[in-house]
Amino acid sequence: MSTSLFIEQLLNGVQFGVMLFLISAGLTLVFGIMNLINLAHGSLYMTGAFLAAAFIRLTGNFFVAAILAMAVTALVGALVEALVLRRFYTRGHLDQVLVTFGLILVFNDLARLVWGVVPVPLRLPGPFSASIPLFLDVQYPAFRLLMLAVGLLVALGLYIVVSHTRIGMWIRAGASNRPMASALGVDVGLVFSLVFAAGAALAGLAGLMAGAISSVQVGMGEPVLILALVVTVIGGIGSIRGAFVAALLIGVADTFGRVFLPSALGSMAIYMLMAAILAWRPKGLFPVHD
Repeated sequence: MSTSLFIEQLLNGVQFGVMLFLISAGLTLVFGIMNLINLAHGSLYMTGAFLAAAFIRLTGNFFVAAILAMAVTALVGALVEALVLRRFYTRGHLDQVLVTFGLILVFNDLARLVWGVVPVPLRLPGPFSASIPLFLDVQYPAFRLLMLAVGLLVALGLYIVVSHTRIGMWIRAGASNRPMASALGVDVGLVFSLVFAAGAALAGLAGLMAGAISSVQVGMGEPVLILALVVTVIGGIGSIRGAFVAALLIGVADTFGRVFLPSALGSMAIYMLMAAILAWRPKGLFPVHD
């Protein structure tokens, strides 16, 4: 294996891991704070991608379209939380799984009705369609480097918000002890809505970035949801730091497994990694509740 190939695949793995983190961050916060299993999180990922494609056609500007898509996806997430999911916080996990699975079907049918079944291309801005020479003759796509940079900035921003701000204190309090946080005056309902909307916006951001390097199509959220759930479990429910570390591990393991291992073993690599980590740390790498 050449050094340049190794570096290229390592960058691919880290970039994929950063994208998984954008999806998993919202998922792990919703699960950790609300105790809600949201299988429809992948549908918000798909919604962000379709909205970005639509806004690019309307505005002709990728970055304006990305901001609008994230904002509308956050609004969609807040509406879904307020109108449907809020009624299931005190229900069992089986009820939550059933209702969010139903939401997957609804989102997929709505997307099929609005955009059809043919994959929709998502045009990249000109400067980001080329490759950039890095080192050791490695040529790497500029947009993937942008994805990597955006993901790392979002991770840093989430760390600052959750660890060093008042709303982050409310989030941590809600994750640790919801009744006590309410007794101390925290508006838990508002915190829940904000967390869900922020998670939806991050899922939409990940969806539009993934759609830009492949295509946008109905059902694109389900495969990535499985990986996001793996990241959430490995990192520790409710842990942003755990989600980030686990996403990088899964991204690199999945990329190297598919490139350098036989196809059967390559597709199993992340699940073997998950089994090994959970055998060592049953609550995940950085559990909120130890």
